[in-house]
Amino acid sequence: MKPLKTLDEFIIDRQHDFPHATGELSTLLGSIKLAAQIVNREINKAGLADILGSHGRTNVQGEEQQKLDLFANETFKAAMEARDQICGIASEEEDEIVIFDSPRSRRAKYVVAMDPLDGSSNIDVNVSVGTIFSIYRRLSKPGTIPILEDFLQPGERQVAAGYILYGSSTMLVYSTGNGVHGFTYDPSIGVFCLSHEQIRIPKQGKIYSINEGNYLHFPEGVKRYIKYCQEIVPEEGRPYTSRYIGSLVADIHRNLLKGGLFLYPSSSPYPRGKLRLLYECNPMAFLAEQAGGRATDGERRILEIPPESLHQRSPFFAGSGSMVKMLENYLFSSE
Repeated sequence: MKPLKTLDEFIIDRQHDFPHATGELSTLLGSIKLAAQIVNREINKAGLADILGSHGRTNVQGEEQQKLDLFANETFKAAMEARDQICGIASEEEDEIVIFDSPRSRRAKYVVAMDPLDGSSNIDVNVSVGTIFSIYRRLSKPGTIPILEDFLQPGERQVAAGYILYGSSTMLVYSTGNGVHGFTYDPSIGVFCLSHEQIRIPKQGKIYSINEGNYLHFPEGVKRYIKYCQEIVPEEGRPYTSRYIGSLVADIHRNLLKGGLFLYPSSSPYPRGKLRLLYECNPMAFLAEQAGGRATDGERRILEIPPESLHQRSPFFAGSGSMVKMLENYLFSSE
C-alpha cells in the first residue's frame, strides 16, 4: 500500500518548484488550508445552522450575498492576515482591495485575489461549491502599503493558483507553475492527502459545459459550436455530452479529470461576459494550462489579458486543447 503524503509534506518535497519563496509557500498555502477546513465544516452542517440563505446585502457586482459568502470571505481574510506572508487581498465580496496594515504584513511579498465561495447559491440545494485563489508577487516595494497595481497584473504573472472543492469529498487543487496537484481532505485525521498527482487534462473530451438556457443570448459562433457538439457523427464520437453544474469549480474540476470544455460566453445581458477576470478566469486558466489545456476569451489567451479594474468581467472558455481549438474555429468563422 502506497504511504499517504500530506499537503504539507508534498510542499516541502517540492520546495525547488518555488525557489524564490523557500518556506513562504508552505505558510501561504497553510493559511488557505486552515480556512478551507473551517469553511468545509460550516458547509457540512449548513442545513443545521443558521447560515443558509441571503444576507440581505449585495456585492459590488450587484449580486445578492449569501450568508456563507460573507462567512467564507471573513474566514479566509482572517487566516491569511494572521500568517504575515500576504500584504493584502482582493475579493469578489469586497468593493476595494483589503490592506493588511501591520509592520510584518507590510513587509510581505505577496497579494491574493480570491472568490471565497463560488456557486454559493447552490448551498441551499446541497450542490458542490468551491473557493478559488490566485497568488501574485507584489509590484510595490515590500515595507510599504500595497497598491491597486499589485493586483492588476496579467494572469501569466501568477506564482500560484488553485481551488478548494466542497463536494462529496473536499479537495484542494493547486499549481505553482510546475503541474497541477490535487489533495483530498481526510476529516478523520484533519489533513489534506495527495490523491491526484500531476493532473493532465485529456487532449480531447466528450463533455461540454454551458448554461444552454441562455442559448438565445449567445454569440452566433457559440451557437454553431453547440450545434456541432449535438450533431450525431458516431465515427467522430459525437454527439458530445452536456454537463453543467452551475458551480465553476465543480465544472472545471470534472473536465480537468475527464476531459471537456467549459464555456461562459458573452451574452446580450452580459456583453463583456459574467465571470470575473481576477477571481475566476485567471486562476482557472492557469490551472487549465498547467494541466495541458487551453483557456481563451474567444480572441485572446486569458493569461495575457491586462486587467483594468478589480471586478473586470470576461468571456471564458477553458478545457481540453483540441476542443478549445475547434471552438475557436467556430468563433472566428463567419459562416
